[in-house]
Amino acid sequence: MIEINTMPGGRAVATLAIICGLSAGFGAASPAVAQSPAEFYKGKTITIVLGHPPGGSYDLYARLAADHMKRFVPGNPNFIVQHRPGGGGVAAVRWFYAQAARDGTAMGLFPETIGHTQLLTPEAGKWKLEEMTYIGTFTPSNAAFVIRKSAPTISVDGMRKTPVTVACTGVNSQSYQYPASLKALGGFKFIIVCGYPGSAEVMLAIHRAEADMFSGSWHVWRATQQAGLKDGSLIPVIQGGLKRTRDLPNVPLMQELVSDARKKKVIEFISAGSAIGRALIAPPGVPADRIAALRTAFDKLVLDKAFQADAAKRSADLEPASGAVVQGYSDAIAKAPKDIIEAAAVAMAAEKKK
Repeated sequence: MIEINTMPGGRAVATLAIICGLSAGFGAASPAVAQSPAEFYKGKTITIVLGHPPGGSYDLYARLAADHMKRFVPGNPNFIVQHRPGGGGVAAVRWFYAQAARDGTAMGLFPETIGHTQLLTPEAGKWKLEEMTYIGTFTPSNAAFVIRKSAPTISVDGMRKTPVTVACTGVNSQSYQYPASLKALGGFKFIIVCGYPGSAEVMLAIHRAEADMFSGSWHVWRATQQAGLKDGSLIPVIQGGLKRTRDLPNVPLMQELVSDARKKKVIEFISAGSAIGRALIAPPGVPADRIAALRTAFDKLVLDKAFQADAAKRSADLEPASGAVVQGYSDAIAKAPKDIIEAAAVAMAAEKKK
């Protein structure tokens, strides 16, 4: 056994003679044998890190994974969910990229917009998404602009003439990026108010008539606001994504609300994260065999009958895609034409400067 003593100043000093002795006596004769994923994960705990407080769709899918994925990861590690809210999820991604364990015991479930944040607001997106690895997505995540029935106007055309207040959780979140892009590129009269900690607080503000509308994950709306959607007090009027979600076939996509071809492409780029949706991701530097084990475990998880039944019970949509497929979506965002990226950045900056 090597004894390590902590010295003043936080330095740890080991007995050099012991280390050298071990190296000389055993290093050449007994090379280290790499652990298999099953050997590594046995007795370990995997932490799923979120950038939002409990109660939203990130929490919903993270807890589904935590409750069921253990059965499919070699070695059957335990799972816990850790919340690090702040900045619309940005603070957690920064921490995850810089400090999360690189050994396969940490995964994140972050906003689908983190690739856009890296490109459009690099002063906030201080990470390299291309160095991280997607494990798989549970479902695409179209946003739904849902307005309260008693708002100053509830029609799409009316919102180009009459101001409505749009709540958002942070300027680097989808809840800001989507309405800001429509305001800049589509001529909508949105008054965007950011700073709400999460979707639960936004819902309270809308019910109190402190805000008129919110662009949030349709999964959250459907799971938590069924009564209001059913009685008509909450009305989906616009959606963000690359194609209309099956639940909202008659609600227009953002890009369908502009006629200019280039503006359509810019909005489609801004919306491209919807295909990533609610996805698990690993930090940089995780060994390839553990990434493979986590991806395989995810693919088995989403086909499991018990998992599917629990997801249905919790009103969690499932339209899964493998880690390799999700990685392709992310890479496509990173490779978007420079002029489209610049136009999107200008649209975002126009609202931030006000």
